[in-house]
Amino acid sequence: MMHYAAQDAATKPQRVGALINATGQMRRLCTFPSTPLQPCVIPSALLGRLASSPHPAHRGRHVRSRGTQSTAPSYKLPDYGNNGASATGSFPDPATSTWDASQEPSTSGQQLRSSNAPRRVCIFVEPSPFTYVSGYKNRFTTMIKYLVQAGCEVLVITTGKGFTLPSVDSSSFCDQPETFCGARVVSALSFGCPWYLQVPLSFALSPRIWREVRDFRPDLLHCSSPGVMVFAAKFYAWLLKLPIVLSYHTHVPSYLPRYGIQCLVPAMWGFLRILHVTAHLTLTVSPAMVDELVANRAVNDRKQVQVWKKGVDSDTFHPRFRSEAMRTRLTGGHPERPVMVYVGRLGFEKNLFFLRELLNRNPGVSLAFIGDGPARSELQTTFKGTATTFLGMLHGEELSAAYASADIFVMPSESETLGFVVLEAMASELPVVAVRAGGIPDIIRPEDNGITGFLYEPADVDTASKLIGTLAADPELRARLGARAREEVAKWDWRAATLHLLNVQYPIAMAAAAAQYGKALGSVAQGVVDQQQLIPRPA
Repeated sequence: MMHYAAQDAATKPQRVGALINATGQMRRLCTFPSTPLQPCVIPSALLGRLASSPHPAHRGRHVRSRGTQSTAPSYKLPDYGNNGASATGSFPDPATSTWDASQEPSTSGQQLRSSNAPRRVCIFVEPSPFTYVSGYKNRFTTMIKYLVQAGCEVLVITTGKGFTLPSVDSSSFCDQPETFCGARVVSALSFGCPWYLQVPLSFALSPRIWREVRDFRPDLLHCSSPGVMVFAAKFYAWLLKLPIVLSYHTHVPSYLPRYGIQCLVPAMWGFLRILHVTAHLTLTVSPAMVDELVANRAVNDRKQVQVWKKGVDSDTFHPRFRSEAMRTRLTGGHPERPVMVYVGRLGFEKNLFFLRELLNRNPGVSLAFIGDGPARSELQTTFKGTATTFLGMLHGEELSAAYASADIFVMPSESETLGFVVLEAMASELPVVAVRAGGIPDIIRPEDNGITGFLYEPADVDTASKLIGTLAADPELRARLGARAREEVAKWDWRAATLHLLNVQYPIAMAAAAAQYGKALGSVAQGVVDQQQLIPRPA
């Protein structure tokens, strides 16, 4: 006993010093590097620590055995020629850097994935894109499909069974499929979002989820934001010293005023900063959202945020699905009337009550709502006595037919980060009348106003009403606008967008993580890391 006590006393100063320096290291990990990131290598000291880990999943990943000399893997930005990173490792320009999928064979996943792209990707997403209908459902499901086709191993952590009130629709609170397009899916215990109980959220903090992530041995973590699952993803990434990418999908600061709590907007921006400022890369869905995040300091600078390229399935959303039976449903039994349609969540933040005035000024036009949400009952009361139908949630070919069978698509929401339903309407050759706000002007560009769709200024009911009336009275204009709209979206391909994400944007996060963790580990005190084992970073 005395021997162990003496040994403990002798090593105590070393352990205290290590704890102090490790605390300083954790503080540094909370700050994203302010200087341009350089390509670097993972320190062998970190690899040694992984090799001696008590967890079998850590041992032998990049090292042969404990105590042997190993070669550290190098995280370098891939070579994309003139469009890619420079020799000094600067960030690729998101406006010009591309992965030309059209020149790659579609049969070999290995050929679609660059040598520096991650091979194992762990995705955290809430609510589930498999059972909850949302704007990013198609984005995540198609991303997973094409990542697998590119030769990646994919693990998805998402919401599953959970707790909600008996009066709340619990269809989204269920176990997810165990696999999806070759990716493994793990369900986490869920609970209802406090201000919208139908939306499942999850902390995803449990020994079971930790073991799933650890044993999968990912190269990179990608998490949807905002949400509470982000904290688990960031914690696991920190424990495993992995790059983390956050993708921003729901622009909550623009929602709060619609719910009468505008006073919380500054606090929400503070919350978003906590989430995103330490991410190795933030993705958002439109240049307008990049500007919002930078202007409100949710990220450090523009180098830390890029646009996740858009796409649309132009085979699923196609004018060939036009159906007289669906048109009869949309118009409440009056298919001869021009009909405008809205597809999406029936939420108060969507500005849907604005459409009541458009109907008042265009009495010969019908309106169809497709979707569900907390504002449905009030909308039904407001639109009572008008030529309005509520079809609820539609899926698959029914949804495709609804787009193709309408005459006008209307989007009054000023809070869209992108507006996938606008893309789907355009692919269906449905002319769009939308507010010039959020990410919508990145779909219908101002210079294309009146060519691929119509834009009106926020709250401009006069212009919006005139546009509806003009389109309702002119079938030839509708056909011409719809055809041009489909031509525009035909060039936005999900496969190319996913390969750009995999081969251009993910390696940026990997280089950032290597620079961050390498710098932090290199400054840990004596007795924690042998400085002689560190591999020098390139200048």
